[in-house]
Amino acid sequence: MVTGPFPFPMHLDTFHAVLDLGGTFVFALSGAVAGVKHKLDVFGVLVLSFAAANSGGIARDVMIGATPVAALSDWRYVGVSLLAGVLTFYCYAFINRLSSSVLIFDAAGLALFAVTGATKALSYGLGPVEAALLGMLTGIGGGMARDIILSDIPVVLRADLYAVAALAGGAVVVIGYSLNLPLAMSSSAGALICFVLRFLAIQYKWKLPVAAGE
Repeated sequence: MVTGPFPFPMHLDTFHAVLDLGGTFVFALSGAVAGVKHKLDVFGVLVLSFAAANSGGIARDVMIGATPVAALSDWRYVGVSLLAGVLTFYCYAFINRLSSSVLIFDAAGLALFAVTGATKALSYGLGPVEAALLGMLTGIGGGMARDIILSDIPVVLRADLYAVAALAGGAVVVIGYSLNLPLAMSSSAGALICFVLRFLAIQYKWKLPVAAGE
């Protein structure tokens, strides 16, 4: 059982790893797809896939003192990121057919990372509010890194309910923990709510109020 420095009555070893590596893979796909669309070379695509997949987790681990960070101390994170990048680079037509847009991969990664960020924060003794916020940060970090590398305005600053969806997913995990619900139940519910909110926002163009400017 992964407990961090504080007691945490949840078996996180296998379940947390599956969710975290799943989020790593789909975010790596989103980064690699964006790289191919911007016509980067193979090295650029792999760099983008790693950055998109791991930036949020690295920020999370540094903030809670989980060092060395998982993305650099566990070969599986690097391996999964590079595998997604290579698959996308050489099988882009097939990968692109799995989803009409990079945003779908991004929404899936957002959902998985929002819940793993919140659970890991709880395991290191953070309070409910802090854990939910760290879940949000874990979810949005990879997309922000991807967009900044590509010189785009980060999606989180301009898109439909991006950070809000991640915060909702993290909040569900925190509420489930407070109610002593099974980890699988609260994490699955949090990921589903985050993904559905983000997907519906994409489909129906739901947006937060935008600054009018001059």
